[in-house]
Amino acid sequence: MTSFSQTNELIGKHILIGVTYLDEDENVVSQYQTHGKIVEIDPATGISIEKADGAGKFTIPVGSDNLWPAEPGEYRIRSSGEVVIDPDFLSTWNVYLDL
Repeated sequence: MTSFSQTNELIGKHILIGVTYLDEDENVVSQYQTHGKIVEIDPATGISIEKADGAGKFTIPVGSDNLWPAEPGEYRIRSSGEVVIDPDFLSTWNVYLDL
């Protein structure tokens, strides 16, 4: 986990993000993964990354419970098969949809 006091050290680091979308019964509706470099951290708007595929920015909330150092190795993006090698950080989120 990373404390918010260390945020300046996070800028420029490579992060892999996973988001699972769940319905009200906690069934998986969809999953999304992306990765890129952390470019901005703002307590009000979150942690913004520049996506590695060049498709713009992606922002997640600031939360030390959802951000931790990644173990060295290869991580595969399920939807594309892309292999992410040695990201600095991982972040996972569950989003509950109101369907």
